[in-house]
Order: sequence, then C-alpha cells, then structure tokens
Amino acid sequence: MQVAVLVVILTVDEGELRLLLIHRSGEPHLGRWALPGGSLLPAESLADAAARKLVEETGVKDVFLEQLYTFDGLDGDAPQAGSVAVAYFALVDARRVRLRAEAAWKPGWFSLAGLPDLAFDNKRVVDYAITRLRNKLRYTNVAYSLMPESFPLSELQAVYESIFGRAFDKRNFRRRMLSQGILRPTGRTLAHGAHRPAELYEFTSRQPMTL
Repeated sequence: MQVAVLVVILTVDEGELRLLLIHRSGEPHLGRWALPGGSLLPAESLADAAARKLVEETGVKDVFLEQLYTFDGLDGDAPQAGSVAVAYFALVDARRVRLRAEAAWKPGWFSLAGLPDLAFDNKRVVDYAITRLRNKLRYTNVAYSLMPESFPLSELQAVYESIFGRAFDKRNFRRRMLSQGILRPTGRTLAHGAHRPAELYEFTSRQPMTL
C-alpha cells in the first residue's frame, strides 16, 4: 500500500481565508489543482515529510503544523487507487511566505469561497481541515501562526471573522480574547490616520497551547 502526505496550507490575506494549491504538471489529473503533497523519502517520518513540503512550498517553518486525518479512497479510479493519504494542516502568515517561482507544478493561493475543481477528491480533505481549524480556534491559541509578532485586536478579529465567515461584536470579541490568557499588551500603540492609536498585543506563547 502506498502512503502519501498531503498538507493543507491556510492563510488569511486581504480579509479572505485562502488555501495553497499546486497546478499539476503531470498525470494523473494533468492541469488540475491539488493540495501540496507527495511520497515519503527513505527513512522519513510522516511529520518530517509534512514539514519538508511546507518549507518547499512556502519557505516558512516554525509555524503551526498538525496531523489532520488519514484518508483513503481519494484516488478514485486512478492507477494508484487504494493508497492512503496522511493529511496535515498548517497555518501561515501570508506576509512571511515566499512561493516557488517555477512554472512547473506552480503554487497559487485560492480563496476558500472560490476554489477550482480539485484533483483526487482533495475537497474532502479541505472541508475537514476547515472544520478542524474552526473548532481549534475555540479552545487553543493557534491563531498565533496567522499573525505578526504584534497586532491590534481589530486585526485579530478580522482573521477570526475570515475563518468563521461571519462578523463578531467588537466588544464581546475583545472581552473573550483578553479573558483567555493567550494575549498580553505590548505597551506600544499603532497610529492609524486621524483615529485614536490602537493598542498592540502579542500572544503569550507562539507555541500551541490549550485554553
């Protein structure tokens, strides 16, 4: 049985939750878009393979990366049908990402609201990842991986709203975030036009933690 590793790489940019996809330059599914992934290298662990693919496609490491689920049946009627895909998902700050520039197997960001028809039933993997992410935001600090070192609370709220697809009350969001113990004020502010300077916050830890 063949084992492949897939990585669902997510970011929030310009108010949208976006997914990194690869334009396939070979069969099967030539010309279609798919999740980054591939086979294990000799003596490579699943986690190391996922981390390697993340660095290859985005140039970043030391971000949130977690095993998502093990899928079978993604290949359909392809010759390698019957293989197993171990999926991971990662959260990256789009401002740190540097995508590969090669024309072959070209990477690209896509809004979750307008995904192309994906190869290998990858949509099933993506849907599972989005559900997992929304659940994790309720009881962990993993949003740190989508944010810069310091930020106003309005920027963090915009990230949450992009992921959940709905608006949050500003006062309630602020109260909830500050009551969880995952944020602390930096003592600095950010001037924004003629508006009152916004207080900047940072995560108390930039490692995954449960509330």
